[in-house]
Amino acid sequence: MESDSDQGTSDMKTISRHSYGDDPDKPNFTISIIENMKEEYGLFVWPCSIILAEYVWQQRSRFSGATVVELGAGTSLPGLVAAKVGADVTLTDQSDKLQVLENMKRECILNRLDCKVVGMTWGVWDESIFSLCPNFILGADVLYDASAFDDLFATVTYLLQNSPGSFFITTYHSRSGHHLIEFLMVKWGLKCVKLLDGFSFLPSYKASSLTGNIQLVEIVLNQEST
Repeated sequence: MESDSDQGTSDMKTISRHSYGDDPDKPNFTISIIENMKEEYGLFVWPCSIILAEYVWQQRSRFSGATVVELGAGTSLPGLVAAKVGADVTLTDQSDKLQVLENMKRECILNRLDCKVVGMTWGVWDESIFSLCPNFILGADVLYDASAFDDLFATVTYLLQNSPGSFFITTYHSRSGHHLIEFLMVKWGLKCVKLLDGFSFLPSYKASSLTGNIQLVEIVLNQEST
């Protein structure tokens, strides 16, 4: 990952570049991310995003031609990688995070990608969610605030029901409490179909700059509970 700093009049922005491919010296493509070091969490690339984006790249045959929604996208690295490998992508974050949503639009232009950007607050039922029928729902580090877990799972469940056969793929730190996540999956009629150590598939040159115990999980509707 490389970065270039750009100091503006009232903030400090940096553009980090994230490469994808089997050979780090000759990547298939690079995604540029605009980060703002003085702003809120939504404008910084966290380790969970790097791991989820790498997973999308490695699973690119699944995502090519698929419809993807990224929840709580922030700097949107996983969603942008999905778009780069041929997915139809909608990037979302809270409706009141106007600066984050504008940053997403700038990143789409910067990377020459045609993604939709939508303000969508978890647990709020309005027109922003009704038309979405994703094959894949992505969420990097969206399981950090336990008070928002129910709203998140309510939104995820609705989207999974709206698109039969779809998957919710998320990365999270073990601090999030897997037992609580398991409880909420049961509560909302969901089940885990894959659970991976996030570092188990991350190339060594990317893993060396990250820390933490990060899990990746694929979640689907539990048809037995419906």
